Amino acid sequence: MQITIMTDTNKPELPDQLSINPRSKFYVEEVFEHEIGITLNGKERFDVEEYCISEGWIKVAAPKALDRRGQPLLMKVKGTVEAFYK
Repeated sequence: MQITIMTDTNKPELPDQLSINPRSKFYVEEVFEHEIGITLNGKERFDVEEYCISEGWIKVAAPKALDRRGQPLLMKVKGTVEAFYK
């Protein structure tokens, strides 16, 4: 009798730019089936709405400001961005 242990190595490659908003063209549903983490300048961030590794920025929601559609306004924060699977 042979026992096989299944490990999930079929995770999609993390894109250069990714957004959590399903209406964005940078939204990739397959990536969100797994837990991902984002670091900016070596510190893990938990409030990231969108990131771009090659340009070195993340977007986070402004505390109280909303756009005309009622969505939070996003502020761009620049630095060294790294994305990884947890």
